[in-house]
Amino acid sequence: MNLYQINKIHSISLFFFFLIVFSLIDFGLEKIILDSACFFLIAIIGVSHGSLDHQKGYKILKLYGIKNKSFFYLTYILISLSVIIFWYFFPILTLLLFLIVASYHFGKEDSNFGDVKKTKFLALFYFFKGTLIVLAPLWANLEESLEIFSILSVEVPQLNSDIILILIFFSVLSNIFINKNFEIAILDSLTIIILNIFLSPLVAFTVYFCFLHSIRHSISLIQTLDKNNFKKGLKKFVISILPLTLITATLFLISLYFLLNFYNLSDSILKVIFIGLASLTFPHILLEYLLEKNEK
Repeated sequence: MNLYQINKIHSISLFFFFLIVFSLIDFGLEKIILDSACFFLIAIIGVSHGSLDHQKGYKILKLYGIKNKSFFYLTYILISLSVIIFWYFFPILTLLLFLIVASYHFGKEDSNFGDVKKTKFLALFYFFKGTLIVLAPLWANLEESLEIFSILSVEVPQLNSDIILILIFFSVLSNIFINKNFEIAILDSLTIIILNIFLSPLVAFTVYFCFLHSIRHSISLIQTLDKNNFKKGLKKFVISILPLTLITATLFLISLYFLLNFYNLSDSILKVIFIGLASLTFPHILLEYLLEKNEK
């Protein structure tokens, strides 16, 4: 079974799974329980798809003739810390940059399964496709989404839901346009929209990030580790990601413990998740860009 077939099964299964779950179950759990569950899912499953960045980093160092592997870790950490510091002093600008970069990243990585149309301005279509992750919660749960922005030290003015809906329409169209398989494009977009209709913004994002985005990216990584045997590739993948996943999860916990001195648990979780992901996303995407550029 090739990468495209695996991702097709994943998209179809995920859509119908959540359709059945949301039609049968009333999610009446306490908010603090859901927030805590989101924190641990993102800290373990969500960030794990970036835990092979060190191997990609070694390739970049080799391409540039740098033998000291510690240079990669030092650069990666400095970029992450710079994002956190920048967010503290310029939260609006940093959040805006994060949403732009993350939208492109989500659009591109969620399309990376071998059936994307080669067209002009593909990067722009990737971006518009990925904006659905940002737009869907703003449309389905505007007040709660704006409250999250406020907790992240960013005050956003009231937004027009009709404009958001139009932008969502363009996002779905972008997904359909670049995807040769209409079925997968529609199912992926509908899955994200349904998640945000039934769930709070944080829970919807967590389900998407962990079980659609991260798993899809992990599948492609597993295939690169062993193209002929998925089970062997999976075993290599799990062993390879454990060290950095555990380190990142530990840093998330330490950050949460520190923030609890100043904020309540729910607010602290939101800050660690989104600011923490921003600090990891920028070096992760830079690494992907450098690797792709040099491989071409």
